[in-house]
Amino acid sequence: MGHRISKIYTRTGDAGQTGLGDGHRVPKSDTRIHAIGEIDETNTTLGLLLTEELPTDVRALLTDVQHDLFDLGGEVCIPGMSMITAQQVGRLEKAVDHYNAGLEPLKDFILPGGSRAAALAHHARTVCRRAERTLVALAQIDTVNDGARQYLNRLSDLLFVLGRVLNRAAGREDVLWQKRKNAGEA
Repeated sequence: MGHRISKIYTRTGDAGQTGLGDGHRVPKSDTRIHAIGEIDETNTTLGLLLTEELPTDVRALLTDVQHDLFDLGGEVCIPGMSMITAQQVGRLEKAVDHYNAGLEPLKDFILPGGSRAAALAHHARTVCRRAERTLVALAQIDTVNDGARQYLNRLSDLLFVLGRVLNRAAGREDVLWQKRKNAGEA
């Protein structure tokens, strides 16, 4: 292991600046810092999902994703760095195809919910989408690895599918959206 973190606070960010992985200091309001934070929040949300009872294969997959997200955060922390590969994006695509193959085709939109684990997967999906939007905003002003954006896009797809898978594993049905369900109420 390269570096050991022995001191948690450094006071170097007290004036509203933080350091990137390449040593440059930027405002904590910088789009790059927002992207790193959104990726970290996605990872943390997956950590919350992983506290639930999950099928072993789903647990292993999400743990692998957490490692990828840490790599992704490191990539964004160092301008010009590329750590997320086409193989990692492809692994997510295979997982989406694998888990979606066992589900009934959707005829309606679904609402986030059902089991607690499914609701947490849907919550993680929305946090991941926000991270993706922030990374897209960063790409409008600086270079971002295409694989990073693709990874977050596929991950949100995977989390949608896993929400459905986790409902099925819990013996619950998807919560179907009912168009204009409450339109007649006064």
